[in-house]
Amino acid sequence: MAEHSRFLALLAVAVAAFALVPRLGGDYAIGVALNLLMWIALTQSWVVLSAMTGYVSLGHAVFFGAGAYAMVLCFGSLPFWLSVIVAGAATGLLALLVGYPCLRVRGPYFVILTFGLAELVKFVVINVEAALGQFGRLLFGGPGLAQIFYVVLVLAAVSVIVTWFVRRSRFGAGLRAIRENEEAAETLGIDVARYKVLAFALSAIVPGMVGAAMVLRTTYFEPLDLFNPITSFTIVSIAIIGGGDDVPGPVYGALFLVLMQELLWANWPEVYMILLGGLLVAFVLGVPDGIHGRVAAWRKARG
Repeated sequence: MAEHSRFLALLAVAVAAFALVPRLGGDYAIGVALNLLMWIALTQSWVVLSAMTGYVSLGHAVFFGAGAYAMVLCFGSLPFWLSVIVAGAATGLLALLVGYPCLRVRGPYFVILTFGLAELVKFVVINVEAALGQFGRLLFGGPGLAQIFYVVLVLAAVSVIVTWFVRRSRFGAGLRAIRENEEAAETLGIDVARYKVLAFALSAIVPGMVGAAMVLRTTYFEPLDLFNPITSFTIVSIAIIGGGDDVPGPVYGALFLVLMQELLWANWPEVYMILLGGLLVAFVLGVPDGIHGRVAAWRKARG
């Protein structure tokens, strides 16, 4: 109980601090903080499935894009908040429908399958839009930047809470048992198929809601941008750099990546991409437990 109380207190302080950004900072500060919160929310949701079960997914771009498309379809008909909720429900349902067949394969086959799923859904949406005579949609009259920021702040907080409690629940223990040895977990009575599908659906809801909010920031829906595989690769990169299967890993990784983007991307994008690639190789080979693992080891050494 003390651990839970301490976590909730720290989360409340962090949320309160971020909530002051729109009041104290300009559009640039809001944009940087919004970007940070978006990656935290997306990577926390990825951790629930991939870091806990060992099923590395490259399909989170499909949930991000599908949530954005759900917002486009609801835009002007439903209130903003309700549209975000509908987007989350739609992506959760999509994950439930495709989760069981996708999760029947493992290892590199699952990675390739989830990447292919994202591409499949992207081109389905492109063809549907073409049949409707739509080639990109402008979304005028949406909420302001501050309102979008607060929605993504809530989603980031929700994703952190979900990861924290799943990690410490019986469900989370079952997911980690699947990661260690799926056959042994099944022998112990864990309903492996149900656990994996539930984790897949749970990891899809927040990305869908984040995609729904973020598409209104750009005010333009273009499937090639919203279903961009770079979204999935960035999530995996943040998870690798941050390390671990708990809340701090995605936070460390997102902070590191966003700071590096702000320092290098604007002036030296080529250097940024080279450095990011080199860092990923270095972390995979030299620091497999990521920043979170190094921080934990340092704290343990200090006693």
